[in-house]
Amino acid sequence: MLKPLRQGLPPLDPAAVSDAASCALPARYEAVREARHFTRRTLDQWDVGDRFDDICLVVSELVTNALRHAVPADQVCADERNPSVRLHLMRWTGRLVCAVRDPSHETPVPRDSDDFSAESGRGLFLVDSFADSWGWHPLAGTLDGKVVWALFRLHTAG
Repeated sequence: MLKPLRQGLPPLDPAAVSDAASCALPARYEAVREARHFTRRTLDQWDVGDRFDDICLVVSELVTNALRHAVPADQVCADERNPSVRLHLMRWTGRLVCAVRDPSHETPVPRDSDDFSAESGRGLFLVDSFADSWGWHPLAGTLDGKVVWALFRLHTAG
């Protein structure tokens, strides 16, 4: 059902990026709402209406997962001056990537749950359902942690 987790982004020409935006998110749960608002504003500016709801849902899930599973519990609601989660949005002509960077080296693991009435535990299932593809990869160089990303195909005019 879910694709293999550790995979890099599909080949995308960095020179062909038409738009990019990012925001630092504090380690507090209100950051999920901030990420949704940032995504809505950015997608409005980019006129990406055909996948608007799907993208906002996936951003919410990726940020929630980062805060719940990747940020140490003692950092949540602690130091807002040193954000440990960052949201990146990048748009090409026919594709958009949402990427959430966090400080953890832990593999994102989908939960096996037959309880579809549960209020949590289905984040990666939703990401898999609404995005065209997704994956994660560890950061390299001076950056620490990992990036979990979701790719969306955009309908282009013509």
